[in-house]
Amino acid sequence: MIDKQQLAQVINEALAGTGLFLVEVKVSSDNVIDVAIDSMGDVTIDDCVMVNDKVLAAFDRDKGEDYELTVGSYGIGEPFKVRQHYLKNVGGPVEVLTKAGVKLKGTLKDAGDNGFTLTVTQKVKPEGKKRPELVETDMSLAYDEIKYTKNIILKSATIIQYTIKGRFMSR
Repeated sequence: MIDKQQLAQVINEALAGTGLFLVEVKVSSDNVIDVAIDSMGDVTIDDCVMVNDKVLAAFDRDKGEDYELTVGSYGIGEPFKVRQHYLKNVGGPVEVLTKAGVKLKGTLKDAGDNGFTLTVTQKVKPEGKKRPELVETDMSLAYDEIKYTKNIILKSATIIQYTIKGRFMSR
């Protein structure tokens, strides 16, 4: 079986200095490898091909094990997996589910090393008034208390997701 840590190291070396980052590597017991990459901007098909080629060069099928490799851009509607996703989406609308089961929707205000700030709109009844008013409140949340965070996709959003899939058989 392909070593996942060695594979991640090869991919991270390929991504160094490109503005791209590794989100996830999955290696099944059948050597089916799925790699997800992302960037602070766009991921192009050329980016996926570059990673695909680096992995193929580092793990030669003729000298080692056979494997199936898929390299793709991480989906915009998928839950955040790495801190860079929080940084990338500062200022955007997100949905958060805490481990306590509380679902929140708001704007991602900032992201730090240990957590992030979410601006939520709440109904608050001011003292002496009959009707509640909408008030924006900042909530600080630690990453370890979050089950998931994901983008709220607006209807006008255009989604492009690239996947490069190569299947090769042993000789």
